[in-house]
Amino acid sequence: MIQTHVIGLIVDLLKDGTAVIKAKIPNIEQALRRGFLKVEIILWDGRRISPEQRRKCYALLGEIAEYTDGIRTAETVDEQKRLLKMEFMLRRMEATERRMFSLADCDMSTAREFITYLIDFIIANDIPTRVPLIDNCDDIAAYMYACTMHRKCAVCGKPADIHHCEGSRIGVGVDRTKVHQLGREVLPLCRVHHTELHAVPESEFMKKYHLQKVRLDEALCKRLKLRR
Repeated sequence: MIQTHVIGLIVDLLKDGTAVIKAKIPNIEQALRRGFLKVEIILWDGRRISPEQRRKCYALLGEIAEYTDGIRTAETVDEQKRLLKMEFMLRRMEATERRMFSLADCDMSTAREFITYLIDFIIANDIPTRVPLIDNCDDIAAYMYACTMHRKCAVCGKPADIHHCEGSRIGVGVDRTKVHQLGREVLPLCRVHHTELHAVPESEFMKKYHLQKVRLDEALCKRLKLRR
């Protein structure tokens, strides 16, 4: 499909969520001939990447470079940055948003999504890290979801059990294979941290490690082989 890229300006926002946008069409005759009726709007984040986000990006790229290349140097980190930025654009960005970006001045939203992509890559490929991943994530909810999907402990990264949170627990003696799990809230925790959680109030444990509950959806139930 042929698309025309036009930049506009939001001139009014109505209480019902409607945006009034003013944009100049470069070829009005072509627009009339094709009968353009629908447009796709991409809201640009005007905020620039923060120093903390930039630090997280390079810390994660360093972990990946050290694992894949056997050494962490400026050259290996730059090479992984080049490869992973390209993969990120192809896999995560919508076709209309695909464009080169720089960790020097990209917007905060792109930086946040790139950090999440790097963390997903590390979890999916079982890459060991010097620093706990949660310390370098920018989106806790997305991190928790990825850990659950790959059965990785959200605290330390080791293989995890699926802990059912308060209000979603399954009674002792109940056959879990016969219980519907869709919508239940869980935490992915290794045996050590699972045991620690049961020794203290759940809320205290979650506050200590800055965790968020994960609600089981169709994709998680299928991946974890839980009855929906």
